[in-house]
Amino acid sequence: MTHPQLVEAMSKPDFYPHRPASVELVQTHISFVFIAGERVYKVKKAVDFGFLDFTTLEKRKHYCEEELRLNRRLAPEAYLEIVAIAEDAAGGLRLGTGRIVDYAVVMKKLPLERMLKKLLAEGKVPPEAMDAVAAKVAAFHAAAETGGEIDEMGSIETIRYNHDENFEQTAKYVGRTISRNRYAFLRDWVHRFLEKEQPLFENRVADHRIRDCHGDLHAEHICLSDGIVIFDCIEFNKRFRFGDVAAEAAFLAMDLDYNGYPGHARAFVEAYVRHSGDGDVWRLLDFYRCYYAYVRGKVTSFRLDDPHIGSAQRDDAARAGSQYFDLAFSYAARPAKKTLILVAGLMGTGKSVLARALAPLVGADIVQTDAVRKEMLRIPSSEHRYEGFGEGIYSADVSRRTYARALEIAMETLKTAGAAIVDGSYKSRHERAQAFEAARRAGAEAFLVECTCPEAVVEARLRARESDGGDVSDGRWELFQAQRGAFETIDEIPRESRLVVDTSLDAGENAFAALRRLSGLG
Repeated sequence: MTHPQLVEAMSKPDFYPHRPASVELVQTHISFVFIAGERVYKVKKAVDFGFLDFTTLEKRKHYCEEELRLNRRLAPEAYLEIVAIAEDAAGGLRLGTGRIVDYAVVMKKLPLERMLKKLLAEGKVPPEAMDAVAAKVAAFHAAAETGGEIDEMGSIETIRYNHDENFEQTAKYVGRTISRNRYAFLRDWVHRFLEKEQPLFENRVADHRIRDCHGDLHAEHICLSDGIVIFDCIEFNKRFRFGDVAAEAAFLAMDLDYNGYPGHARAFVEAYVRHSGDGDVWRLLDFYRCYYAYVRGKVTSFRLDDPHIGSAQRDDAARAGSQYFDLAFSYAARPAKKTLILVAGLMGTGKSVLARALAPLVGADIVQTDAVRKEMLRIPSSEHRYEGFGEGIYSADVSRRTYARALEIAMETLKTAGAAIVDGSYKSRHERAQAFEAARRAGAEAFLVECTCPEAVVEARLRARESDGGDVSDGRWELFQAQRGAFETIDEIPRESRLVVDTSLDAGENAFAALRRLSGLG
């Protein structure tokens, strides 16, 4: 165990030979970090999380030595020495001789005002400045060790083990920092990706893209001072440091995304691919961004069980853990190819509700045909036109132009987005065929979700909608039977591109069912 007096003793300025004016303690889930003036002393907590074990003095000494050795690859000027923490004859603690109770890594304090994360927050890092960071990372990777044991860490078995370990260790946080359906989706998506892309992973090993990397490359570990200093690599588990260079690049991209700098993330990846000549990074980017967001969610969630922190810090950890898991999910849920999604069905069957539930899962914009129709005809969306079926603004000609315009908007959206949803009845095979053909011509996938539900539910919804008057739709119960008679059965679209849902059930569950089918998981 950590010596009971260690934190108190090392928090006092007179503990240190250089007598700093003050000492600041910062805790992580695995370390006590004492900022003592211009020196930083890092002591490993006596913890065992399975993926790391610091429970004995010998292990803590070994990993302090590894931390010094490994970090000198990218930050030789910052990592100074290892010092012993000893108990004197009177039972007090000091640096140096006596009965050794622990060890600390001594570092030069880096200027906080030059940390990449702080500079980003101040708007002092133009996206093109990420080129220099990418060049340093690419050069480091090119010189890093490879082969033998390192190559083994790039095997499909090791990658699968790392993910399975994540899922095993986060099962207890289901319902706390990650929802059950997102947990299940991520687990299934990872296994599916590994199965589908096994040849790519094997080629990465053969091409010597598996290296002894940094392992924890994010903005807080990069300092733009007297050049670029990259510090605090992973020393405690070779499995987390030996890995694909694409994974390392993805880690920093994920961190930049998480902190609200997607433009910098893309600039970094583009520059890294250019400097490294490794074009396959793009194929692996979302897979590894998902992995590292999940790891951060896991590690942050561990703080919920740390007895050394207070309830406010645990609440902060719960929020951050949830945000990381949500980010991991967003990488997995976004379609691998640009995708046009039609949410179709009779009036009152819950198309708009489902579209709104599905859109944030796949990162899609929604094009609602009812809104397009009124905008095209310059009718306020709040104004209702209770026409007969197929008459007035709902005539065949106006409907044809409406669906053509909605499709045009959706295809324009797909030029800059990964997915677009069109919310409309799509009652005719011709309309559906046109949409699928437009997607094909654009090199995109097309998918249709058909909304159905019991007629009693439809009637209740339509009567409530008419009474409320707040919806853009003009659908009414007395028109339902006419529309049903004109609706051409959806049987021409293959199963893998189509899903039928009962919208009397939970919209969130239906959206996940659609997502699973879109992702090839169901």
